[in-house]
Amino acid sequence: MSEWWRGGVIYQIYPRSFQDSNGDGVGDLRGILDRLEHVASLGVDAIWLSPIFTSPMADMGYDVSNYTDIDPLFGSLADFDALIEKAHELGLKVVIDQVMSHTSDKHPWFIESKSSRTNPRSDWYVWVDPNEDGTPPNNWPSVFGGPAWEWNGTRKQYYLHNFLIAQPDLNFHNPDVQDAVLAAMRFWLERGVDGFRFDTVNYYFHDRKLRSNPPAPREKETPLEADPYGMQFHKFSKNRPENIGFLKRVRALLDEFPGTTTVGEVGEAHRAIEIMAAYTAGDDLLHMCYSFDMLGPTFTPRHFRSRVEKFFKGAPDGWPCWSFSNHDVNRHISRWEAHAVTPGSLGRLSAALLLSLKGSVCIYQGEELGLPEAELEYSELTDPPGLRFWPDNKGRDGCRTPMPWTDEPNAGFSEVKPWLPVKAPHFKRNVAALEADPASLLHYYRAILKYRKDNPALIDGEITFYDVKDPILGFSRQSGQDALVCVFNLSALPHTLSIKGLPNLATMAGLSNGATFEGKTLKLEGNGFAFVECGAGFDPAAISLTLSKAWGGGG
Repeated sequence: MSEWWRGGVIYQIYPRSFQDSNGDGVGDLRGILDRLEHVASLGVDAIWLSPIFTSPMADMGYDVSNYTDIDPLFGSLADFDALIEKAHELGLKVVIDQVMSHTSDKHPWFIESKSSRTNPRSDWYVWVDPNEDGTPPNNWPSVFGGPAWEWNGTRKQYYLHNFLIAQPDLNFHNPDVQDAVLAAMRFWLERGVDGFRFDTVNYYFHDRKLRSNPPAPREKETPLEADPYGMQFHKFSKNRPENIGFLKRVRALLDEFPGTTTVGEVGEAHRAIEIMAAYTAGDDLLHMCYSFDMLGPTFTPRHFRSRVEKFFKGAPDGWPCWSFSNHDVNRHISRWEAHAVTPGSLGRLSAALLLSLKGSVCIYQGEELGLPEAELEYSELTDPPGLRFWPDNKGRDGCRTPMPWTDEPNAGFSEVKPWLPVKAPHFKRNVAALEADPASLLHYYRAILKYRKDNPALIDGEITFYDVKDPILGFSRQSGQDALVCVFNLSALPHTLSIKGLPNLATMAGLSNGATFEGKTLKLEGNGFAFVECGAGFDPAAISLTLSKAWGGGG
């Protein structure tokens, strides 16, 4: 397949927390370069670097003050060039974060824009006059709490910030703004990057009429969350139809650089799958999108099935990118622990499930180690949402703690106290310790990533889901003569089911776990799963799965 990204696996690196090379307690580009063999050894296709651009770090780099330079905290452009070269030598593509919906308030563009109503960049951000009583123009909230409008005394206007006050939103209705961010992208493409992950890709445009958002549908009995952002249906503050035209401009730029790709982050609670489909349909928009639909607490067969089916129904020619963990959510080993027999069994189950779904995949650093969410004290926090909404929302620091490499002080991450602490559960699951254990989750990740790469059905094969009772999820993947039936027990209790319609020569692959296959009967232990290799003669429509009973103490 010429399109490496279609079915590819991307490993997300959070640079601050991967490896410190200069003894300041913060990870950097040289540190990533030093540890890149570990990533390559997993068998992934690419790395994704969270923001490394010049920034005041009000939001850990998601507040950019210079789109075409590296923040000294992480190194230099020369360090970046060296990383690109080493990654390519190891067969890894490099995808970088592009934060385009907003900048830092320290960006020269904003400094100029706020200086007057008549300067050349006066319309590069979203400025609006107050209501007659001095209040903001509408009810739009900030993701990080409070209104999305901040007063500027010089211009005597409000500016829009969907996130922190220090993150003013760019005005994408202005073609000059579009041209400027596209020019920044071109800078990195010409430097050798293989693609971009677009932060908040559905936030670029706002409603020109500045209409207030309606309330989100909710049951009266539903308890309120710590953050009221979810109480609105964000019809006018984001998700605007004008975004499609700009994404076509993005794709046209990427098409000038063959082999490059894009993956957009859709931050939306109510219609994320619909937007993912709309943004990837056809061949002139984004290559891939992901949302938070599989990054939440729900762990049911119906949920996973519905997300995949809904996407491909909306965009038969589109392409999703699925993930279970990233830098914005609690790690899934902790998030789904209520469904686990052991953390290790859940780690294997979740890896097998994620890597068998139709689409591309993102793996977050430490996922291959089975790292749980780190439990931090309030005094240890750095993340704005955690600092504001503690303890109901503890923020994102718990998933951003340093990568544990050894059992040495600071887990081999740094020679000094790191910017976030390494907690005891992470020391136990360091890379060196898991390397020494042939039965570890780390070795399983390598094995199943190789299995995926060796099976065309798992890369781009069609997916057919089967009707089977909870807690079993079953589907087939087929590409030509290559076919698999994949069955997962999403509970901690063992279950037995029968499988009808398999070819006579069907066999269970060695990457299965906690599974016994005898004739037409499949026994699955808690968190057990099976890959049944079918080969020639496979007919997905002939397959049926029937849950018969629990065994070994089930109910």
